[in-house]
Amino acid sequence: MTDTSKGIDWLVETLRRDQSPDGSWNYPFETGLSTDAYMIILLRTLEINDEELIKDLSKRILSRQERDGSWKLFYDQREGDLTATAESYYALLYSGYYDKKDKRLQTAKKFILSKGGIEEVNMFTKVMMAITGQLKWPSFSPLPIEIILLPLSFPINFYSFSVYGRANLTPMMILADKKLSIKTDRSPDLSDLRAGRENSESWIRSEEMRSLFSFIEEGVKNLLGLPQQLHKLAIQRAKKYMLDHIEEDGTFYSYYSSTFLMIFALISLGFKKSDPVIMKAIDGIKSMRCAIDGLPHMQYTTANVWNTSLIGYALQEAGISPEDPMVGAANHYLLKRQHTKFGDWVIHNPTSLPGGWGFSNINTINPDVDDTTASLRSISRMGAGNQDTWSRGINWLLSMQNDDGGWAAFEKNTDTKLFEFLPIEKAEFILTDPSCADITGRTLEFFGNYTNLAKDHQSIKKGVKWLFDHQEHDGSWYGRWGICYIYGTWGAVTGLAAVGVPESDESIQKAIEWLRGIQNRDGGWGESCYSDSRQTYVPLGESTLTHTAWALDSLISVLDKPTPAIRKGISYLLENLQKEDWTTAYPKGQGMAGAFYIHYHSYRYIFPLLALAHYRKKFEK
Repeated sequence: MTDTSKGIDWLVETLRRDQSPDGSWNYPFETGLSTDAYMIILLRTLEINDEELIKDLSKRILSRQERDGSWKLFYDQREGDLTATAESYYALLYSGYYDKKDKRLQTAKKFILSKGGIEEVNMFTKVMMAITGQLKWPSFSPLPIEIILLPLSFPINFYSFSVYGRANLTPMMILADKKLSIKTDRSPDLSDLRAGRENSESWIRSEEMRSLFSFIEEGVKNLLGLPQQLHKLAIQRAKKYMLDHIEEDGTFYSYYSSTFLMIFALISLGFKKSDPVIMKAIDGIKSMRCAIDGLPHMQYTTANVWNTSLIGYALQEAGISPEDPMVGAANHYLLKRQHTKFGDWVIHNPTSLPGGWGFSNINTINPDVDDTTASLRSISRMGAGNQDTWSRGINWLLSMQNDDGGWAAFEKNTDTKLFEFLPIEKAEFILTDPSCADITGRTLEFFGNYTNLAKDHQSIKKGVKWLFDHQEHDGSWYGRWGICYIYGTWGAVTGLAAVGVPESDESIQKAIEWLRGIQNRDGGWGESCYSDSRQTYVPLGESTLTHTAWALDSLISVLDKPTPAIRKGISYLLENLQKEDWTTAYPKGQGMAGAFYIHYHSYRYIFPLLALAHYRKKFEK
């Protein structure tokens, strides 16, 4: 008989040691080097000479360079990433601590030119390079700012973008309109990184997209007012949108990228570099720094609420009492962070009151479904005193179900396909917020295991149907916010099991067979980041603690006895809990396929604890 107690005890004590005084867990939310590079470029462009930070960020960037001069997004990426390499090269030069004669920068330059030069970097990076004088803005805006004035009844309008899309596109549209370009005495010259064919109109590449622009322009012409007046009104509306969505710490939506862009958008509108709004925004993104291996990393946002809700839930699943000071402090932290303000979500969901939770510790207006179910799981055992908190959370969750029956992350019904025609790489990730298997499954799991909602409740029936309709042919489900098919399958299977779908169901059987079929010889599971961009499961070739825990938890939730696959998986976890290598640092989350990956430092503790706890509860009686 497998004894999980030792492993569970080690995980619990590790989490106890790592808890912050305020009851949260602030494990790093690590997203590659882009934010580190952008911080150097931001500080140098605004002539804020925070030398210690610039020097240490440069060291961190250099420490991640590959032998061929490139920088990668994930360990098994066969070739380096052009965008990441161009950003790193630019930041190192702008830091002033390295010059073009440095051999490491020379190999980076060679790599960049071999991949087509800086004209081929992604759109976010083109915008950053245009702001800082390294690339030309297109002669006309890739997206006319007047779109912000179009009514909700128009097929494309400002609120048909996802909230993440609005946060980033609002300052981008201002910047493209104003064509801001700031160079300083320290600006490096990146003209030698062009492959000799810079054409600002290369931002615009398809006839369908030009047709879409004409469609948007027709909508704008139907607005009442003269073109110049409308343009001025659109700029004012965009500026007001940014200023109205600044969090208490000064950041715009608590995201690094949108805050970075907002700072420059405000400068383009006449704000001085020293304006209090800009200074506070800089302090806000500086406050999101963390330390990894003794060097600073600028987090894209903080993950305190997400970490704390998942850890509080996992600890209680492992038998730690809600009265334990560690769990009590975590739950009191979560109670204080339930949202009371209306956010943009109300545009598509006008009949609900606030009641969700957000991702970061300073997020007050951008709740999401995943954080809400996770927080409610953690506080579920606290007793009757929190009935109002509980009811508001449940009501908000139910109100957020999409018309198609699934649940998305942030908003309802923001999944238009028209964005496929826009000149924005990864538009489906940036501009849409579709129903997805991971969040739909986790929401069903919450309703099934933590509420008295009837299994034949309309919301549950619609959610189950959505999952059945979106299962892949091989038996897996695609997970939008994790890597990737193992994550989606975990969400879907545990959700379906919680609302009464039996093991004998064909859909569950296909998922079980798929998971068994991809188990590694050592008993674990592992999946490559390539899965998301290739849109099919790609094995990692090695096992990871987190993928193994997701696969195991899926099997444990539907099988009535510990099969050989489960036993081997549990053995893998117990033997490798304290492992430290590239597999423990490998990204397990994604924000944007092929461009933005997340290493949650908390996952290697949370999900093994959950799988071991569920195994013990079910099979070690």
